[in-house]
Amino acid sequence: MILTISIVVAATIIGLLLVALVAIYNKLATRRIRARNAFSQIEVQLQRRHDLIPNLVETARAYMDHERQTLEEVTRARTEAIAATDKASGDPGDPASVQSLARAESALVDAIGRLMAVVEAYPDLKANQNMLMLQEELASAENRVAFARQAYNDSVTTYNITREVFPQNLVAGAFGFKQLELFQLDDPAARSVPDLGELYRSREPGE
Repeated sequence: MILTISIVVAATIIGLLLVALVAIYNKLATRRIRARNAFSQIEVQLQRRHDLIPNLVETARAYMDHERQTLEEVTRARTEAIAATDKASGDPGDPASVQSLARAESALVDAIGRLMAVVEAYPDLKANQNMLMLQEELASAENRVAFARQAYNDSVTTYNITREVFPQNLVAGAFGFKQLELFQLDDPAARSVPDLGELYRSREPGE
């Protein structure tokens, strides 16, 4: 009788532990999926920005005969950013890939910022309707990237906190739930080029 009770108690405890294990695993998996989905939204917005840059360069090229190096820097930075995006999309859980993407996108923003600063010296280009439209679209793209990045970082923070606390940390270690990397761009205030948002906002159509 006592043996039977002991077996029942042991089975109950094991059953409860399994239920808890499954619940914790599912919570971690769900939050990791949400974080990866949030990263995919960053990709969408980065692609939107990448697609605008060739038109921006070609529009500027028609007016800026002596600024070939600046235009080439933007094109090169775009190419590197696209490659970094493709690499990170293959494994958004890899910290090195996310960090590489952040560096590439910061470099691209810097290059565009330098181009926008040079545009100031070309009044006809500043007034060009296609350039004004591209600036508005880039400003919108910047805002969308910022919102997507914030949503991703919020999801990553929630996931990382979940995997760090007990007893989730035990399950995370056992099943390979690795810490995810925040997507942090360089602070525009720390760079020597103008902040793109400020540049775009300072330009009104027809100015």
